[in-house]
Parts: sequence; C-alpha cells; structure tokens
Amino acid sequence: MSERVWVKDPIAVLAEGAERGVVVENGRIAELVGKGAEPAHPVHRIFDAGRHVVTPGLVNTHHHFFQTLTRAHPSAINKELFPWLQALYPIWARHVKPEAFRLATRLALTELLMSGCTCASDHQYLFPGGIEDAMDVQTEEAARVGLRMTLTRGSMDLSQKDGGLPPDSIVQDTDTILADSERILGRYHDASDGAMLQVALAPCAPFTVTKRLMVESAALAERFQCRLHTHLGETIDENDYCMAHYGYRPVDYLEEVGWLNDKVWLAHGIHFNDEEVGRLGRHGVGVCHCPTSNMVLASGQCRTKELEAAGSPVGLGVDGSASNDNSNLIEGVRHALMINRLTYDAASVTHLDAFRWATEGSARCLGRSDIGAIAVGKQADMAFFTLDELRFSGAGDPLAALVLCGAHAADRVMVAGAWKVENGLPTGIDVAALRAEHGRVAKAFLEAL
Repeated sequence: MSERVWVKDPIAVLAEGAERGVVVENGRIAELVGKGAEPAHPVHRIFDAGRHVVTPGLVNTHHHFFQTLTRAHPSAINKELFPWLQALYPIWARHVKPEAFRLATRLALTELLMSGCTCASDHQYLFPGGIEDAMDVQTEEAARVGLRMTLTRGSMDLSQKDGGLPPDSIVQDTDTILADSERILGRYHDASDGAMLQVALAPCAPFTVTKRLMVESAALAERFQCRLHTHLGETIDENDYCMAHYGYRPVDYLEEVGWLNDKVWLAHGIHFNDEEVGRLGRHGVGVCHCPTSNMVLASGQCRTKELEAAGSPVGLGVDGSASNDNSNLIEGVRHALMINRLTYDAASVTHLDAFRWATEGSARCLGRSDIGAIAVGKQADMAFFTLDELRFSGAGDPLAALVLCGAHAADRVMVAGAWKVENGLPTGIDVAALRAEHGRVAKAFLEAL
C-alpha cells in the first residue's frame, strides 16, 4: 500500500479548496482538503503545517548557473548588457573550467531550491575548452540537489570575427553544437508526466548565433518533440543589431528562422511593439520575465499584461547570477510585483499575478502541465514558508506577506513528494562546505584585477 501523507492545516495555501491542506501519495497530490473537512480516505502520516504558508513549487525558466562565479564583478558592475557582456566574456573564457563549472552549477541549484524553487531551466550557452560535457554535469548536479530540470542546451556559433559579440574562444562549430544537441536529446529528454529531466535547445541570441543554427535547431526540436529557447528583445541594442545585420526587427527574425510557434519561450521579451506582442500571443510564444536582471542592467520593462492578454504564457526567471546577482526565485517574485506596479499600476498587478508567473506561467513556458499548481493529479512539488521573522510581524494576508514583506528562504521544500529542504537547509548538501569550495574557485575570476 502506498503511503498517504496529509499536509495538515497550513496558515494559508495557494490553491482553491485546500484550506485544511493537501494529501500526497506516490509523489502526487491525491486530494485537497477543504474548509471544515477531513481527508476522504485514511492517511498514514500527518505533517503539521501549522507554521507554514504553502505555495506550488516555484519554476525558474531562465538562468545562467556559471555566472555565480562572477557576481558583482568589478569589471562589469554599473554597465548595460552589451558592455557588461564584453567585460565578462574574456573572464569566463579563461576561467570557466570543469571544477568551477560543477561548483557553480551545484551552488545555483542549491540557492534556487532553498528559495522555494522545485524546477529549473538553465540557459547553458558557454562551452570553452574542457567543459564540453556541461550538460552531463548539470544532469548529475540536478540529481544530487534534487530539483527537476529542463536541460537547456545553449549555443553560440557567431564570434567577433564573423560580426558577433563573443570572442572566438568561447563559440563552437555549428556541426559540433548540433551533434551534441542530438546526443543530449537522445540521452536525457523525458517527455513523460512527472519527468525529472527534460531537454530544450537554446541558441543564445541574434548577436551570437547564425541563422543556420536557429533553423537546424528548430528542425531537431521538431524531430525530438522538445522546446526551443533564446534571448530576444532584451535591449534596444539587440533590436538595432537585428536591423543592421538582418534588415528587420527581432520578431521578424524569429519568424524567418521558423521559431514563431507555441514550442518556443523567450528570455526577457522587453522591446516589442504592439503588433509584435499580438503576433507572439497569436502563436503562443512564451516569455520569461526576468525583473531583477532587467533592473540591474537597465534593460527595460517587460510588457507582461499585454503579452498575457495577447495569449503568450508569461513565466519568471532569475536570469544569470552575474546580472541579478543571486539565484533567489522568491525574491524574483517580489521584484516582479514591484516593477510591474511601476509599469502599470498598484490595483491591476497583485501578488497573485507574480505568483502565477512563477508557477503556472513558468510551467506553461516549459511545456509542462504536471507542475506549477497545487491541484489533484499534479506532482507534489511545494514550497513551505514560515512567517516567524520580524519582517512578517503584523502581516494580515499570509500569501501577500510572502511577497510584500520580502520572503527570501523556504523553511521546507517538497519535490515529487520527498523533502528536499528541511528546517531551511537542503538535504544532503553541506552548505558551509559548498560556500567554501565555490568561493575558493571564484577567486580565480578576480586574478586580473
């Protein structure tokens, strides 16, 4: 007999009809227990959630794990995207080596988990010599930490000598990229319900990849029925680059290479006009909103409300940990609320909108219907926050308090019905040792200063 666990009587839960909690069985949500009710069938264990506010596990749809090694880097702070990249590309090219990459991945995954994230997508586009097996490393580390993951096989094949932005040493040959993409898809892509690993293909951006790579990645994705991801519309500089090199704006470029469809989600998606927003929505193209990074780099403000109204799924991402500069998704929920209220108004953008982007919207961007909500039949991925800190004293609405009062760490996190964070600490990860090891290798990234 499978064990049924009643997560009983939380302070609040982000789900309809679950006032008395949730019953978990076989890694799924088996039952919602409403106000004044008891579970319909016997349970074997009870977890007393009386100290917790429960949300669906947060879903991160855009990140760059390796960038944890260059947070607040003196060469890159106080810059916008293109000069920021030009400052960091050479540093990454010299110093992102196997040990550093593995520790960067482990640290980013651990940070995400501790912030309430249960599924992550990392746009891993950097492949200097020595880390050609980056996607295999990420697979191992995701299993070690316990998160679900979309392995997002990024790529760059357009370097400075060909008119692109990155230095020659960190791009790969197109055929090498396509061959490894096919290998990763064949080895790791699991389209089944409840999958711990899925794969997406992600040529980096219009200024770092060739049209051939975009077109052939789309063909490969069609063959394997996986999703596609890229940066688009992040800055005015990117729009200008597309006009100068291709003769049209980024959304036209997307259509030209066969990417204007509902298997695609975009990072940032800021600088779209009304007509482009409408086209993206009609075709179901998702957009990952990255509020923290957008503010740090002064890139602009994503048109979340118009995109959703047009039909585009809107998700949430922390973006790279050198432009955020952390990997904290619950903090990103707060930033999404704040910047969108500034963009629109205080009444029409609520904490529930920000939570929706980080859960259901993000799940839709990744093409997953099995996560992103607390509902019967969904995977039992949940984040448990307490209101014990001084910042929450006096708070009236518990769910709003997580956002408005600035929650930054989950007390417990459940993935597929198993505890992966308990009492604020990840199970099986020595946080102090990880901090020391990661800090040691990160020192190399400052050696030229």
